[in-house]
Amino acid sequence: MRSFTLVTALFSYAISWISVSVSQSQTVVQSGEEVTLLCSNISKHPTQTDWFRLVNRTKVSCVSSIYGSDDKASFCDGFQNRFEMSSNVTTVFLKIKRVDFSDSGLYFCGFYIDKHTVISDTTHLNVQVNSESVDEEDLVPKVETSDGMTNLMSVILGGLTVFLTIVVIVLAVKIRKLQKAVNEEQQTERNKSDLQNLGSEDLNYAALSFQAKPKRNRRPASERELEPNVVYAATR
Repeated sequence: MRSFTLVTALFSYAISWISVSVSQSQTVVQSGEEVTLLCSNISKHPTQTDWFRLVNRTKVSCVSSIYGSDDKASFCDGFQNRFEMSSNVTTVFLKIKRVDFSDSGLYFCGFYIDKHTVISDTTHLNVQVNSESVDEEDLVPKVETSDGMTNLMSVILGGLTVFLTIVVIVLAVKIRKLQKAVNEEQQTERNKSDLQNLGSEDLNYAALSFQAKPKRNRRPASERELEPNVVYAATR
């Protein structure tokens, strides 16, 4: 079975040709319903037949593939659950169960004939939203919050704010104490360094300053003064 990759690329370049060269019909269904899309089987012999979907005139996606009416269909990613494909000698069918708004788009068949892919009928599927069959939450996500939940969230946020404030204050006090201890330690180191850097002369001067001055022996004035004109003689 041929890969869808090359065929999908070729269909991307042939979008404008599709809109003017093949017949187009429109099918309108309500979301949640079941729909079967048809296209004419233009091949006289069993061949590769593919279903494709075109969205916004730019995005082509493979849906499914089958070879002849007796083969089992294979499906591309995203189309395995709600899609069924079958064919006979005149018609190729694509059944979609529980259609969703995302299923909207242009559907068409491609037949591999004489080494070329030939496009058959196209069908524009328009899925309308049915409020009874489709829950609004599936279309637009909503977040409903009751008063009790709102109050609970307010309490939690308030408590978290108080806790974070206390943590910030405690950290600020610890940082301040740590900075003060570091400053005191640095001051002590500076004082020790100043004492070690004192010169030897300063140390000697400081040592001499604490020494007591020697006392002088003073003789009596009578011994220090000699009487004039007196001759002392020694006799035996």
